[in-house]
Amino acid sequence: MPKKKETEEKVEFPEDKLKGKELEKAAEKESKDTEKKEKPSKEDIEAKKKALLEKAVKLKEKVETTETEKLKEEVKIKKREDMLIPLDDYVKTGIYLGTRVVTPDMKPFVYRRRADGLAIFNTDLIDQKLKEGIEYLSKFNPGDVILVCKRQAGWRAAKKFEELTGIRTFTKKYPAGILTNTQLKDFFETELTIVTDSWLDKNALKDTLDVNKKVMMICGTNNFAKGAEQIIIGNNKSGKSLGLIFYLLARGYCKARKIKADIPEMEWWIEDKE
Repeated sequence: MPKKKETEEKVEFPEDKLKGKELEKAAEKESKDTEKKEKPSKEDIEAKKKALLEKAVKLKEKVETTETEKLKEEVKIKKREDMLIPLDDYVKTGIYLGTRVVTPDMKPFVYRRRADGLAIFNTDLIDQKLKEGIEYLSKFNPGDVILVCKRQAGWRAAKKFEELTGIRTFTKKYPAGILTNTQLKDFFETELTIVTDSWLDKNALKDTLDVNKKVMMICGTNNFAKGAEQIIIGNNKSGKSLGLIFYLLARGYCKARKIKADIPEMEWWIEDKE
């Protein structure tokens, strides 16, 4: 038998320390333990089965939870991809900001309240309502629609909207009666009025409803949607937010109606101007 090399690692055997009966007992125990594993009792089998079933249930729950969360995340990502603009753009314009007052009409669209009491719109629903608004508006010819925006913060974007779409726009002041009084020189008929804020633009809203024409209304959390056939939800107090809304409406309308227009990028619509 060849002699082991001196550099070969020496293997240690802990049981070498056991003597006589101690070694026998250790060896016997090892065999019995092994035998017990190979031939378990009925009680052991039932206990093991129960443990395995419990483990299987927990594992299944974990897998189902993981798969459900994964699916939800995939749906959320897909939803974000289908948005008119990235979520970050909605956020940076503050379109989701409401007021402290929330009307019953707007409650379904409110996500939560901030610590300062301001209501917050659900951005997914903002996007959804904008899509619906674009689709609804696109059914009308430019000459059959007017936009009314008495809020000064929205004048600049509203005028650009008029320039691009051909939809007549009233800012600063809406001449009361032009939709209802046939004796007025500037009387005209329309099929749809876009109202920026029902509180400020109440005269235009009243006139439109008096002649039984349709209304599309931009609603903040403090607006009632009464009389509106279609609503768009969002912050209608801020220039950035109104600029974003008019931008998306103009872009969507021109695309749907195949109107060739040089539409500025979103940044133009939301930049601060005196």
